[in-house]
Amino acid sequence: MSTRIFARAALVGAGALALLGPLTAGTAAASAVGEQGGARVMAAPYAVVPYETVNVRYGPSTSYGILATVPAGQPLGAYCWTRGQRITDNGYSNDVWVKLLEGYVSAVYLKGNEYGDLPASARC
Repeated sequence: MSTRIFARAALVGAGALALLGPLTAGTAAASAVGEQGGARVMAAPYAVVPYETVNVRYGPSTSYGILATVPAGQPLGAYCWTRGQRITDNGYSNDVWVKLLEGYVSAVYLKGNEYGDLPASARC
């Protein structure tokens, strides 16, 4: 296993553990799986990191309600990316939203490439 892959796996694990606190606590009512929540977090194949506080939403647009607010620097488990509402902030603009365990976050607020550092092939 290369060092880069090992580092990504460690980030995913750290993101999964960090995600259990704020998202699970903030969205207990939104979680339909109850006891299986921890297993779903661990299954997330990618980790994304917001560079500022972000809102996690029910869908890929600001018209969807906010599930949780996640602080800058906290790793989050992610599954894939999709196109949604175009967001412009801090001099960046795109329509990519990253699917997390419980919702979606605009890639404009994530470190990395235009897909929040997910591969282009990880489209939902």
